[in-house]
Amino acid sequence: MAASRDFEAEPVLEAASHDEQTPLLGRDSGESTSPAPPVSVSFRRGLVICLAMGALIFIQAMNMTMMTTAQSEIATDLNAFEETTWFNSAFMIAASSVTPVAGRLAQIFTPRNYVLFSCVLLAIGLFITAAAPSLAIFLLGRAISGTGAGGLMVTGIILTLDLVNQKRRGVFIGIVNFGMTIGVSLGAVLSGLIVPKLGWRIIFWVQAPTGLVLGSILFIAIPSHPQSEYESGTTKTAVLLQRLKSIDYAGGLTLAISIFLLLFSLASPRIPITPIMLSFVFFAAFWIIESRFAAEPIVPTEVLKARGVSLTCLAALLAMTARWAVLFYTPVYAMVVRSWSPATAGLILTPTNAGFGFGGLLVGWLHIRHGESYYWSNVIVYFCFALANLLLFALSTQTSHTAAYIIAMFVDGFAIGASMNYTFAHILYLTKPEVHYIVTALVGMSRGFAGSFGSAMGGGFFQRELKAGLQDGFARHGLSNREGLIHRLLGSPALVGTLSGAEREVAMQSYEHAIKMLLLGGFAIMLVASVAQAGTGWKAPEAPPFEEDHPAEEENLHRD
Repeated sequence: MAASRDFEAEPVLEAASHDEQTPLLGRDSGESTSPAPPVSVSFRRGLVICLAMGALIFIQAMNMTMMTTAQSEIATDLNAFEETTWFNSAFMIAASSVTPVAGRLAQIFTPRNYVLFSCVLLAIGLFITAAAPSLAIFLLGRAISGTGAGGLMVTGIILTLDLVNQKRRGVFIGIVNFGMTIGVSLGAVLSGLIVPKLGWRIIFWVQAPTGLVLGSILFIAIPSHPQSEYESGTTKTAVLLQRLKSIDYAGGLTLAISIFLLLFSLASPRIPITPIMLSFVFFAAFWIIESRFAAEPIVPTEVLKARGVSLTCLAALLAMTARWAVLFYTPVYAMVVRSWSPATAGLILTPTNAGFGFGGLLVGWLHIRHGESYYWSNVIVYFCFALANLLLFALSTQTSHTAAYIIAMFVDGFAIGASMNYTFAHILYLTKPEVHYIVTALVGMSRGFAGSFGSAMGGGFFQRELKAGLQDGFARHGLSNREGLIHRLLGSPALVGTLSGAEREVAMQSYEHAIKMLLLGGFAIMLVASVAQAGTGWKAPEAPPFEEDHPAEEENLHRD
């Protein structure tokens, strides 16, 4: 619902010192400050780019969720039962670490070249993962593939901004998000169908050459220089060297190290304090570099200081962290507590992903039509998502009705899907048009980080709760010398189905308790996210005098 403009929030970035050309999704500082017109491409070429990019993002998203139904086989094959949280964390941490610099790299080397590089890196990582003889090599492959995948979503948005006019950008960004949604939804299902019959390695062997083919197709289909500014090879070389010199290497490196150390600590079975402290040290160094020394910072601190922007990013990070916990662990609940097969367990994500897509589509089609405040709409859907997590917590038992659980999953997805659109619409209302590219990228980056936080924090928390439950449960039943069984149960949910008697009862109860605590934690996180979103305010920045004479133009800017 649209809110009044009377709420006293700070005018965001009255005069940003870095315009939309500098960070993340920006243009080069040497170009005009106004966005360049989209490059004209034929319908066929545009369709090829759209489909190929969507397929790549599908692969990226599938790699995030397919571990939920494949981890038992992988853990058994590699004897890595206590390290299963790293199966996803290695991929997600690497992807999150490269995301902040992906936009700048695409800006320097052009999206056409960067997407090919990303696909080659993704394919190399997938090949290594498929052939991995040990856990260390497997995790190396996952990290390399995550590094390649980390820039794909950003590149997809950059291509949309470069090649699509403003009226159709929303549609094509929706297609990019659709590829992500389908990949997340089908990842667990496909791995659950394929792994029991053909083994886990085949899912990586198939993806690796597919990524290379899609990267080659995009390299051919994307125009050579969407915003060409070169008149000769000499000029091109000189400009390229100048761009390489202008990269904020120190800022990008300190930010990546800070993220890595924090997520590494949170994903560990026992949280180490030293890496967390070092993470804050590196983030402080990043802040100093960005605010005082970087000519073209990765993330301008002026934007981060704006209350509406920083609280929106925090709320988005927390909300998607809770969301990823649902995506990662509800299939485990279905497999262990409900005794569903791996393939069927993956289907439990279908209603929540259907709700996710339907929620975003419905509010975008019926409600978000003008450049106005969506303050209360944001707060309400955030609170609804918190209640949906609480409902899932209550229903995650052996005896709850399946239909009720499916409905709760749909509501959970619908609420967070609606919040995705409301958040973007509201943050564009709160900020001036000249910083829209920046804040859009920051919100997207925060949501991307949430995958790592959901995997690392949720995985570490789940493992600790599960291990404690198994140890206490076996002790209560007088079952001693079960350390080996606990070791295997931590990494193989499918093993529960092979147990009997007291061992099976303890294992099911421990998994149920760990999942319920994770969902309860998601509810608590969403309450904090709702408060953060409520703190963004609903007052738009003051419009310059020349904009008052062109109200229709201002409204169109907000709509875009």
